Amino acid sequence: MKLPSLKIGKFTASFPLIQGGMSIRVSTSALAAPVADCGGIGVIGGSGLPPEELHEDITKAKKNTDGVVAVNIMYAMKDFYNLVISSIDAGIDMIITGAGFSRDIFKIGREHNTPIVMIVSSAPLAKLAEKLGASAVIVEAKEAGGHLGTDKPLREIFPPIRDVIKKIPLIAAGGITNGYEMAEMMDKYGADGVQIASRFILSEECDIADEYKQAYLNAKKEDIVLTSSPVGLPGRALNNPFVKAMNEGADVSTKKCPHLCLKKCDHHYCINERLMLARNGNIKDGLIFSGENTYKMNSILSVAEIFRQFKKQAEEVYREGCGFSPAV
Repeated sequence: MKLPSLKIGKFTASFPLIQGGMSIRVSTSALAAPVADCGGIGVIGGSGLPPEELHEDITKAKKNTDGVVAVNIMYAMKDFYNLVISSIDAGIDMIITGAGFSRDIFKIGREHNTPIVMIVSSAPLAKLAEKLGASAVIVEAKEAGGHLGTDKPLREIFPPIRDVIKKIPLIAAGGITNGYEMAEMMDKYGADGVQIASRFILSEECDIADEYKQAYLNAKKEDIVLTSSPVGLPGRALNNPFVKAMNEGADVSTKKCPHLCLKKCDHHYCINERLMLARNGNIKDGLIFSGENTYKMNSILSVAEIFRQFKKQAEEVYREGCGFSPAV
């Protein structure tokens, strides 16, 4: 059975899939535009970028696709509001945010007619986001890569959030690697769509070093671990020499912060710097965020082929769940 489209605010994605926004300079216009072309929602990772660079990349993405393009900006960023306004000025379709909770962002969204999508891991936060004016909510569980707001699995935290969110779309995120799992979340659990990030690292269009992608391909289940982050949340990453040393108590601190990018930072290392090292191919000293199920993926595919496979697999088993259906 054909999967339903995903309507968020005034925008409709013909295929209910959001590509996760991966910072820093991992999910750029080079990835977001092809995702949007395939009918999903392409997402630029806006955290840690200068506002001018983000503005330029959003403009580039909008020129290269007629599809839906969003930006993900962590509330933990010191220049959060500058990045939000820069994104709106560049013509972004919607803003996705998490790693903290902003009430003011909903007012900005209303003023500029820009849908706000909130990433949460609990029913109370989801309910508050809907009350304040979120256009959709993403439920992100422990299986996700990067910063985590919970230690509980997706299939445990999703149902109670589904119970309280009735008026806006609810998206499932964390550990989804194929179309069968996508259909399960939509059919059995009532998700209106899914967000997927790690699978798009292993895409031809993802503009990162080959060494980064090879680290994903080489990863075994035991190589994907939890670690600490200056953001104040635990993170899920590959257990490379840097992460191993940090988890064993070695001093990996930054003597002088080169970026001053976070509102609150414990400075035990510079996350911006470590993410850029990985993005540029230094897989020994960089921070390689990874979803819990990265080890299940063994090929680099084009974005179009990823969508083709997800669509084929999902529609083989989808039987129409209990998700939100917007009024026509």
